[in-house]
Amino acid sequence: MALYRTYRPGRLADVIGQPHVTEPLARALDTGRVHHAYLFTGPRGCGKTSTARILARSLNCVKGPTSEPCGVCQSCLDLAPDGPGSIDVVEMDAATHGLVDDARDLREKAMYAPVASRYKIYIIDEAHQLSTGAANALLKLIEEPPPQLRFVFATTEPDKIISTIRSRTHQYPFRLVSLRHLQEHLAWVCVQEGVPAEPGALTLIARASQGSVRDSQSILGQLIAGSGEAGVTYDEAVGQLGFTDVALLDQAVEALAAVDGASLFGVVERVVEGGIDPRRFATDLLERLRDLLVLHQVPDAIDEGLLDLPDAQLDAVRRQGESLGLGQLSRAADLVSAGLSELKGATAPRLQLELLCARLLLPAVDDSDSGVLARLDRVERQVAYVAQGGPLDATGAPTTTPPPATAPRAPVPATTQPVESPAEPPAAPVAAAVVVVVEDPDPSTESPAASTEPSRRARAAAAPAAPARPQPTASSGPPRRPQPSDARPVTDGAPVDEAPQDPPASSGDLGASGPSLESLRSSWPAILEAMREKTKVGYSLAQGTVPVALHGRTLAVGHPDPNRMGILLGNKGHLGLLTLAILDVAQAEVEVDVVLGVGTAGTSTTDASTQSSTPGGGADSRPAPSEASGDAAPTPSPASRRPEAARRTPPRPEAAEDEAAPDDPEVADSDLAPLALIQRELGGNVVEEFDRPS
Repeated sequence: MALYRTYRPGRLADVIGQPHVTEPLARALDTGRVHHAYLFTGPRGCGKTSTARILARSLNCVKGPTSEPCGVCQSCLDLAPDGPGSIDVVEMDAATHGLVDDARDLREKAMYAPVASRYKIYIIDEAHQLSTGAANALLKLIEEPPPQLRFVFATTEPDKIISTIRSRTHQYPFRLVSLRHLQEHLAWVCVQEGVPAEPGALTLIARASQGSVRDSQSILGQLIAGSGEAGVTYDEAVGQLGFTDVALLDQAVEALAAVDGASLFGVVERVVEGGIDPRRFATDLLERLRDLLVLHQVPDAIDEGLLDLPDAQLDAVRRQGESLGLGQLSRAADLVSAGLSELKGATAPRLQLELLCARLLLPAVDDSDSGVLARLDRVERQVAYVAQGGPLDATGAPTTTPPPATAPRAPVPATTQPVESPAEPPAAPVAAAVVVVVEDPDPSTESPAASTEPSRRARAAAAPAAPARPQPTASSGPPRRPQPSDARPVTDGAPVDEAPQDPPASSGDLGASGPSLESLRSSWPAILEAMREKTKVGYSLAQGTVPVALHGRTLAVGHPDPNRMGILLGNKGHLGLLTLAILDVAQAEVEVDVVLGVGTAGTSTTDASTQSSTPGGGADSRPAPSEASGDAAPTPSPASRRPEAARRTPPRPEAAEDEAAPDDPEVADSDLAPLALIQRELGGNVVEEFDRPS
């Protein structure tokens, strides 16, 4: 007989690991408050069906209902774990009796009184496989059963049972049994069977069963059947269950702590040669990393029962926890957990496992938060190790945790025993001051791309203590361009970015720092040609323009045609391309403001000095009222006006904006601006004129 049948519990007190179920049921039996229907839910092999049989035995005992059956009456003998069964206790499987006809047959037989017992009890196993019709057929019977009828439903999937049945039952959830309880139970079974068993083997059996009592008893029965004189040994359990040997896990963790690629890949070779599933090895390694993480957070985890480890592994696990930091363990656990999903269904599992080991050995290539924490944790542990006077290897790293193979690290001298080299003089103390070198732009030598850069990145360097550097004066000439030797690395090897330093805004013309108005006028044809390459439409709109004034960094450009001027002002893209053309040809960074004035299509422009003092002061092609009064500034037309947010012009305190007269010819012509544009640019003709209805 199988062990799970031989050692099936016969009392509620014998059920393993389910006190939250057995204790309330025992109190209900002793007080006589027994419900007519129960629902037992939980994973497989946790005691649902066994508890249902114990409940039936306790109800039909001659001393019952009681939590302690007498075991001598006929009902107790029939319902014992090794008994023949009772005619009044019907145990049926819903997988084979889940149809409507089966439910009707059960409903008809349930009306009969029990033959020799107090209650007629139906134990329906795998109740979630009842069809909807069968469940609805039993609903009325479950809701209002006869006094002698009791129901016990057992299922692993309670969500599939209709809510109308669940609401009429008392539900008790069964849970997986802990490893400690399983190990104690398996040891007791081995004593009863007279077979010796090693504690490590029982630990593997409990892990393989995953909390199921029935599975653990089945595995133990298999190992006992094939055991020799030594009984159930650890090596035999490893070979039959496919687990990774503890020695391989110890070697893998120690290689990870020492960053020893040869040892770690040697473990992978032994795993493959031994026929161990790579996914099984990764799972076992992840469990070992979990144990080390728990041991880091709770130093007394073994004494408190948080870790289920044999006594022979305690010293090795403690030593491994001391050799690895918390950041390294956390990152390694994350990588192994992600690697498990890659190993699932992989066509080349060995390759995936080797790639996982390579990532574990190279934390420097990982820029994630866990990788940074792992590197910091490693550096801190090395510094603490050296500070305690620990020995160093040839590369200057602690002997217990040698440095990565990517690059040798320089020796870190201990703070209590400084290392002095007679061949080299001691390094000068590092000053706390930070010297910032900022380069002043030079328009005469800088390229256009460099001159348009909004700010330059400064480099900060920790310089040795030295006299202050003399500041350049006005007689010392232009500022010297910084040489590569001026930028010294800081202590941590990373440059320091200073805030952008914008050059001070200049007032007046750009004669001191850029082209003047005369140079812009002379290069204006080339500027228009450069704009033509960028946009032909904008080039046609800018035809006839000429620079008339330059104030600060604002260039006033006179336009002879109010219609095309309005279109040019309304398109920010054309003005931007004109600004880029000025920058490419004249190497001047200015803001263009188009005003109505005299261009190449009008008369000669005004004097340069007059235009410099009055932006946009080119004379109009028609007499204006302001000219009669001697005002040099022309009256802007409505087409030349823009919103203040889109137009930036220099202040003109002596000229005020005048209202256009009702008989202004420009106002009358502005209504025909689209028609004039079509005639001028597209060559269209007026075919017919008609009045639009009001």
